[in-house]
Amino acid sequence: MEVVMEGLFPDFQSHWISTSAGRIFTVVGGSGPPVVLVHGFPQTHAMWHRIASTLAKSHTVVCPDLRGYGWSSVPASSDGVATYSKRTMATDIVAVMQALGHVRFAFVGHDRGARVGYRLALDQPGRIERLAMLDILPTYQVWEEMKDNPAVAPHWRFLSRPAPEPEREIGRNPLAYYEKLLVEWAGEKGLKAFDWKALKSYHDSWNEPTRIHASCEDYRAGATVDLEADNVDLAAERRIECETLLLWGNYLSNGAMASLRGPLHVWKSGFAPKITGRRLDCGHFLAEEDPHGTLAALLPFLSR
Repeated sequence: MEVVMEGLFPDFQSHWISTSAGRIFTVVGGSGPPVVLVHGFPQTHAMWHRIASTLAKSHTVVCPDLRGYGWSSVPASSDGVATYSKRTMATDIVAVMQALGHVRFAFVGHDRGARVGYRLALDQPGRIERLAMLDILPTYQVWEEMKDNPAVAPHWRFLSRPAPEPEREIGRNPLAYYEKLLVEWAGEKGLKAFDWKALKSYHDSWNEPTRIHASCEDYRAGATVDLEADNVDLAAERRIECETLLLWGNYLSNGAMASLRGPLHVWKSGFAPKITGRRLDCGHFLAEEDPHGTLAALLPFLSR
């Protein structure tokens, strides 16, 4: 696949970093304290293009593709869904950052990337100096709310079905399936928020059958080993120790994913009792729909 860099990440350098998962693709720019920006489903590192250059004025910014996404390797699920657990994905992020010379770093994650971030913060608290999560509730909370409301996260149920059922259905017209999700979750219910070069990066990933399978394995892990890890940590009363920020949009405030208790309360009563945060007036894709509001919240948080 062709890497579309021109215009998205000016002055950034691309790297292929070898890990236990194969090669992880990342772009790196700027100088200063390190911060890793980790994308969610169904996107790639390209989702950060509207905020990365500004952050790079004061930080070393690292934007990787998760295993199975974008231009990173797609490891086979030889050990079942654990290959795509958030705990396993977090080891890739640690390997990437260590290869770049960073033992401790700030972590900004959106969607699935934020789940990788809070799992890493719970598993290896010494790694993360600050954690910012964009538009998620904890995995255990989403599955709990799905029990009583079939409108909550229907794509979680679909993508976590046994292989190859969702893979076959998506594979009939992958671009239509994934673009429909972007439209549904965006604030304006369309694709206007997405730069065409970013969309090309997403399209390249969506059109590859092994990556379709990888994204399903990601969600199967969410239904099993990720959920189990959350429940074990809740029972042990483990908490995120670093400073933590939550940003969310109308997708979590007003849609079917909205918790009756509100997103900040959910996190405070569980893994992050000291969390702070705010709502942005946009859809699910904060960094692309409202880059100015996202930066206005992230810059002071990362610079404290």
